[in-house]
Amino acid sequence: MKRLLLWAFALPAAIMGGPVQAQAYPAKPVRFIVTYPPGGSSEIMARVIGQQLTDYWGQPVLVEPRPGADGAIGMEYAMKQPADGYTFLLGNFGPVVAKPLLAKVAYDWKRDFVPVSRITYAANILVVPDTMPVGNVKQLVALAKARPGELTYGTSGPGSMSHFSGEMFKRLAGVNMIGVNYKGNAQAITELMGGQITTMFSDALPAIQGLKTGRIRGLAVTSETRWRFTPELPTLAEEGIRGFAAVNWWGILFPAGVARPIVDKVNADLVKALATQQVRTRLADLGVEAISSTPEQFGAFMASETARWGKLIQEAGLKVQ
Repeated sequence: MKRLLLWAFALPAAIMGGPVQAQAYPAKPVRFIVTYPPGGSSEIMARVIGQQLTDYWGQPVLVEPRPGADGAIGMEYAMKQPADGYTFLLGNFGPVVAKPLLAKVAYDWKRDFVPVSRITYAANILVVPDTMPVGNVKQLVALAKARPGELTYGTSGPGSMSHFSGEMFKRLAGVNMIGVNYKGNAQAITELMGGQITTMFSDALPAIQGLKTGRIRGLAVTSETRWRFTPELPTLAEEGIRGFAAVNWWGILFPAGVARPIVDKVNADLVKALATQQVRTRLADLGVEAISSTPEQFGAFMASETARWGKLIQEAGLKVQ
């Protein structure tokens, strides 16, 4: 009888444990791991989101860059943290999807992380030096076909969206162009301005800044629809490259094992934060669009990205150089 009574008291406590745990969360500072160096768009993005969550929670959200190995170091570090909800990760296309497809890594997002929500996305912009004798994508394709193996496209590194966009362009346009990898978008766009490379699928913000100088020319955006930051530029699909769609994206993940009530609480607060005008405006300053999702939607999205780009990698025989 004593055991039965203890069980009867314990059962409601167990049932209520999840909601109570979520209500008490967070009771101390939360660490926000970023896989890229301080001062970059990812860290700034994390600080914008982190400040809003700090305001909601009354507990500081501490942004902690863990750069290196194209984001793999930060991913591996984050997956090893306790599953108590007090460490989460800013994941994005490169280290979450591309890196594991191109090289052996110690992590697998399906096994080692819990999706919380997508938070932002951004188109890349196809740009050329102002000295290039092309004014649109059709002319670029014609020039590339007339000079096979001569035109180059810069990338911000192997496995970056600029790299994958270039490979997708080559396959869908039926052209032979040479990829040139740089250590970051800034270096590549500087080389493009100087004419050392002939094209690039640049991140939005540095491309927009470069367009203002008049030293580079924008031809198209990589998104399925026109990008609100550059409405004058057509999509690649509009320019005849059918089936082209490639956008960079970022989202929040927990280490595997974090309790679902905590995941749901953070998701709800992220959705609220991303709907505020202040956050949306500050993210727009980085050239990214705010977006939110359920954990299931984010997981399904990452799975579709893994399958889609895995197919391209296999067909193109891509490897880390």
